[in-house]
Amino acid sequence: MLSQEANEMKQPWIPRRERLWVAAAIVVSVLLVLWELWSLLHLPSSTVHSRSFEHTFKNYGSIARIALFFVLANYVLAFIIKQRIWDRMGNPKKWIAALLRFARKWHTPIAIVAIAFILLHAVAVFMYGIKLDFHNMSGLLALFVLLPVPVSGLLRYRRMDRKWHLRSGLAFAFLFLIHAFV
Repeated sequence: MLSQEANEMKQPWIPRRERLWVAAAIVVSVLLVLWELWSLLHLPSSTVHSRSFEHTFKNYGSIARIALFFVLANYVLAFIIKQRIWDRMGNPKKWIAALLRFARKWHTPIAIVAIAFILLHAVAVFMYGIKLDFHNMSGLLALFVLLPVPVSGLLRYRRMDRKWHLRSGLAFAFLFLIHAFV
């Protein structure tokens, strides 16, 4: 019993097989955010309040949307593969299992990069000027619900999150879909 507790104490926060890709995603995200924030903060005021700047922050949101669909594919594929209909069909189940392995491997690195684009999108929207309408309020709500997702994701590695990563992630996905498509 003591040796099992000792092994749990020595276990790192991020597993060794994912550590390289997570670290690379963090470095890329930090560099991207610093570079883009520097360029956003050095824009003239007339450019920030123009119609063309709206395309800038919408582009950040579009890139984040694509990345988030990839991140959510992990959960969708896991749900699909658990359905019993695939037991009768061997070949499609193998393809779905291969896609699930790929999505699971890249879930965390792509999510980190997506959070960087979400942050840039939010900063650019605030620079442009935010109106308190349904679209912007749903985006703000989604942003606030997103905050505990990475923290609970770290706790998930140690099985300490009590499914909060999944719950807050699904709540974020719901609010994100409302913000993106309504």
